[in-house]
Amino acid sequence: MRENALRTLWKSGGFALNGWLHIPSAFSAELMSQQGWDSITIDLQHGPVDYQAAVTMLQAMSASSVTPLARVPWNEPGIIMKMLDAGVYGIICPMINTRAQCEAFIGACRYPPAGFRSMGPTRAVLYAGADYAAHANDTVITMAMIETKEAMGNLDDILSTPGLDAIYVGPSDLSQSYGRGPGSDYQEPERIAWLETIVAAAKRHGIVAGIHTGSAEYALKVKAIGYQLATVGSDGRMIAMACKQVVTAVKGDMAAKPKAQAGPY
Repeated sequence: MRENALRTLWKSGGFALNGWLHIPSAFSAELMSQQGWDSITIDLQHGPVDYQAAVTMLQAMSASSVTPLARVPWNEPGIIMKMLDAGVYGIICPMINTRAQCEAFIGACRYPPAGFRSMGPTRAVLYAGADYAAHANDTVITMAMIETKEAMGNLDDILSTPGLDAIYVGPSDLSQSYGRGPGSDYQEPERIAWLETIVAAAKRHGIVAGIHTGSAEYALKVKAIGYQLATVGSDGRMIAMACKQVVTAVKGDMAAKPKAQAGPY
């Protein structure tokens, strides 16, 4: 079976830089996959990517060495299993607030007896190899999103769930759940303390902590406090930022004002 290079990197204590795909395009996915990211996540929760587009994006990425991940729309077994069957090597699952929810998520990612994943790895065997089914449970990464006040109250219960490999902080939803409004790249001591609490809990339970960030500078900041994966923006956000820089340079600040504020992804 093809190695999960992200899992191998983490085992050695390494840090992973994760790309993020919002644009439903095989070509943009192929382009992103050649830029040196350790892993790339296809986002099916927010944005216009659907299942069929995601499959073509995975096909375009498969010639590269990047580890393919997907964030699913919800903790729903059908889409989790379909994305695994399509060949992703890890699932990021949103809004995991309790141990029971985490157990359900992990169960959908693992073949029996470790879980209840149905057998049918259609494209996965083409990407990973004919022996996929025998090794999938030890290869596929389960990553639960911690992004609410409720999840913070249940951190130890969630993070001690057998079979959980990693957690992924959704900073905007986390902040909003505390009544602070959306936003990432925290600067205030109170919100930075949330991130420190999460990474300390992850280390306590022997799992990896990851997070979404809005800048390379903040990715380095979270790396310094112990996070082993950071996403910086998304393909769509990077295009918008690069375009704005060019237009501003040529036409001035007023011409480059965006018509709408971009979200965290």
